[in-house]
Amino acid sequence: MTILKDMYTGKVRLSLVEDDAFLSAIEGLQSFVLDTNADCETAYDWVCDQCNIHSFVADNYAWDKFFWTYQSAVA
Repeated sequence: MTILKDMYTGKVRLSLVEDDAFLSAIEGLQSFVLDTNADCETAYDWVCDQCNIHSFVADNYAWDKFFWTYQSAVA
């Protein structure tokens, strides 16, 4: 995981944005969505399964990366 520091608030948090498993799942997300016609919740669950995590919705950077990728797949 990557440690990010918010320069405005000074808060430090962990993010999946540079995690190899997360990036690999994001790379495969478009194919998964196109092959299965997955909705957003199913795609989210698939990414979590691929990364062996329970959730990343609180990780704004990872969520944005996921959602942008998902939106481009269904567009």
